[in-house]
Amino acid sequence: MEMVWFLALLFFYLGVFASGYGKNVSSRPDVVNIGAIFTFNSSIGKVSKIAIEEAVKDVNSNSSILHGTKLNLTMVDSNCSGFVGMIEALKFMETDIVAIIGPQCSTVAHIISYVSNELKVPLLSFAVTDPTLSSLQFPFFVRTTQSDAYQMAAVAETVEHFGWKAVLAIYVDNEYGRNGISALNDKLAERRCKISNKVGIPPSGVNKGVIMDILVNVALMESRVIILHVGPELGFLVFSVAHYLGMMGNGYVWIATDWLAYYLDTNSPLPHEKMDTMQGVILLRQHTPDSDRKRAFLSRWKHLNGGSLGMNSYGLYAYDSVWMVAHAIDAFFNQGGIIRFSDDPRLHSQEGSDLHLDAMNIFDDGMLLLNNILQSNLVGLTGPLKFTPDRSLVHPAYEIINVIGTGIRRIGYWSNYSGLSTVPPETLYTMPPNRSTASQQLHSVIWPGDTSTTPRGWVFPNNGKLLKIGVPVRVGYKEFVSQVRGTNNFKGFCIDVFTAAVGLLPYAVPYQFVPFGDGRANPSYTELVYRITTGEYDGVIGDIAIVTNRTKIVDFTQPYVASGLVVVAPFKKLNTGAWAFMRPFNPLMWIVTFAFFVVVGIVVWILEHRTNDEFRGPPKQQFITVLWFSLSTMFFAHRENTVSTLGRLVLIIWLFVVLIINSSYTASLTSILTVQQLSSSVKGIESLINSDDRIGYQVGSFAEHYLSQELNISKSRLVALGSPEDYAKALKDGPEKGGVAAVVDERPYVELFLSSQCSFRIVGQEFTKSGWGFAFPRDSPLAVDLSTAILALAENGDLQRIHDKWLLESSCTMESAELESDRLHLKSFWGLFLICGIACFIALFIYFMQIIHQLRTADPPDSISSEPSSGPSRHFQRFFSLMDEKEDPSKSKSKRAKVERSSFENDRDEELGGHSNKRQTELATMSNNNLRN
Repeated sequence: MEMVWFLALLFFYLGVFASGYGKNVSSRPDVVNIGAIFTFNSSIGKVSKIAIEEAVKDVNSNSSILHGTKLNLTMVDSNCSGFVGMIEALKFMETDIVAIIGPQCSTVAHIISYVSNELKVPLLSFAVTDPTLSSLQFPFFVRTTQSDAYQMAAVAETVEHFGWKAVLAIYVDNEYGRNGISALNDKLAERRCKISNKVGIPPSGVNKGVIMDILVNVALMESRVIILHVGPELGFLVFSVAHYLGMMGNGYVWIATDWLAYYLDTNSPLPHEKMDTMQGVILLRQHTPDSDRKRAFLSRWKHLNGGSLGMNSYGLYAYDSVWMVAHAIDAFFNQGGIIRFSDDPRLHSQEGSDLHLDAMNIFDDGMLLLNNILQSNLVGLTGPLKFTPDRSLVHPAYEIINVIGTGIRRIGYWSNYSGLSTVPPETLYTMPPNRSTASQQLHSVIWPGDTSTTPRGWVFPNNGKLLKIGVPVRVGYKEFVSQVRGTNNFKGFCIDVFTAAVGLLPYAVPYQFVPFGDGRANPSYTELVYRITTGEYDGVIGDIAIVTNRTKIVDFTQPYVASGLVVVAPFKKLNTGAWAFMRPFNPLMWIVTFAFFVVVGIVVWILEHRTNDEFRGPPKQQFITVLWFSLSTMFFAHRENTVSTLGRLVLIIWLFVVLIINSSYTASLTSILTVQQLSSSVKGIESLINSDDRIGYQVGSFAEHYLSQELNISKSRLVALGSPEDYAKALKDGPEKGGVAAVVDERPYVELFLSSQCSFRIVGQEFTKSGWGFAFPRDSPLAVDLSTAILALAENGDLQRIHDKWLLESSCTMESAELESDRLHLKSFWGLFLICGIACFIALFIYFMQIIHQLRTADPPDSISSEPSSGPSRHFQRFFSLMDEKEDPSKSKSKRAKVERSSFENDRDEELGGHSNKRQTELATMSNNNLRN
């Protein structure tokens, strides 16, 4: 009994006096305290207040959620003030609150997230979209709505969809505005777009005059695509002033983030005057899928507020946040969690302090509750309530809406799953993701100015400044570009092309030419192009070659001249001479051709010798026959007939080869005798690479870099030349007199040079392919429009007429002459010779196999067998005897073999003394002798 009283007193002591060490609540208390902090008097706050209260009522009335435990809600108004929000959050921490719903503003969220981290109280924000609130920095901050990182991705993909490359951002200058626009800049950069200008608006103390000054400056800028990322109060003030300034008309594009959507959802219908100021605006709204539960709640919502407020997406997320906390608390209790708070010794008041910080306590099992919140997996009014590994809600999606008349029209959707589409994202989630260009679609848009034509998105800045167009000051080849003496004006082929292209643009282009170069030597074109990147020039025109290293830093227009590097060298005229007939073939070709004539003659003789009388006779006669037959096939004049199958096969193939050789020889010789031949020691770029001769190039051209870096030609061999006159002198002097063996330059320059210099020619083939274009900064819309204009000039013939005006004249007589072409080489005919050689080999192989077969099946005649000799010598004698033997075509091989065996048998009988058969043996021997002859 004493033990029982002792235990009772011990439990009482622990329960009452343990407050110095901590506060304990039973595992399933009757009440759990939660808080909510947001701005009551705002579009989001008005709706969220009612939604949160209703959510708490629904949770408390549902005994299956917390099993008898009730939620006790405390709400405070932060008024979007960081200071007030911090004070209210500290007050919350004195009341043993286990979770906070809110805050609504990014400024407040950044401040009280530090308090939440220290005291381990989860913070569930249904309205803060600032993407910089990271779970790494603030682990107890949980975003229960969509981050602006996704909204800005939707904006960026919309900008890309309509083909705009630069936008102008107007934002409220606080955490919400700055960080949202920073996210937009990142998303645009992923698509090679950019924010050309950022304009911040102070978050408070702004009047119509301030907005007027800001928008006047905006109107002077280039971009006409304006992203408006502010709050409702500032947003409608901007629209009002923009409408007054005429900035809601043709050519402008306004894209508002979701601030406008939730305001319209909450306060519709708006007055006509307000709607008129934002006609044609595109806005984004967080997408929540339709469901029976959502429809039922929206029907109930009308009775809750008497129809004075509409529901917006943030109200739905606020409602779901309460349910998420309730389910997490239930899981917390199921896992044995205890609501217990401990003192933080770091917060004990210093002596004489009145802050009473020691009243705040740390939620001991706050991490367990946080993990249960992050592991939520339920379906709410906004759809699935589930977090990704980076703590974002699954399936982020937005609706893209167009303001038209007195209302709005949805033109499509954006989802992180499949981008832009005209069907709800829920439909696409059941299909494989498709990000192809064809699948990215939106319905038609009515733009500001009541037009359906997509605005270009940019204009030239209306600030009185002219585009600075850099133009090289050339020393030579002034037909392309030349400066008018004493002015900054230019003329030439390239200048006329540029002015003609600008004249085709549907808008005016204010520009001025800025000379580049000292006039004493051609400037570096690479340096000229590079100055675009430094902002010194807004563009560069002239004879600018489009090469790889330049395209990495600027954008070029469509080429207006085809170009490429060629080799120019001096030449001399060749006379035909007495030995001109030898020039079609090179020496090796002559040797191989003659050798094949002889070889084929020998092969045919071998194949025909046994069966064809025309290939038999004394050795001298047979030698002459072989030469005559082989050489006469060149003219198809051979008189000897071939009778063997193998001989005819070889001859047919050889005659085909001879036909090809004759035709090629005739064509080449005809060209040599009838066309003026020009000869040059330089055959092309390959011969220059393999030699040690000096090579000329034009000053300022990219040819120097190409020759030295790409072709690995030593710079000591390269000679800079500044004008056509320098070209001519260096080529005439040659390497022996300090000149060059050849000049490497672009084809347009070379063609102009050769129009007046008749002693030089292009040798070899063009070994690079490029063109000339006009250069502008990266992603410049002017480069695209000028490319279209250049194509139009080419199609209507104006480009050719400009070319003929400046570059058609020539003082050289157009002679029927060509540079000496290469002789016909063996490499052009080795296939034919190979076929013929294989045919000869196969025919000889078959023929020798037949001889060997006969040698094995037939016994040697007495004339050979009677001779004393060794085995191998006897076989060779028999082999050559069979080759030289005359074969009767009318007899079969079997009959001849039978006769030979009979002859051999008679000889054996005579040696054995068979006198009775002597006459028959003599007759058989005489018959064999006749066959040999």
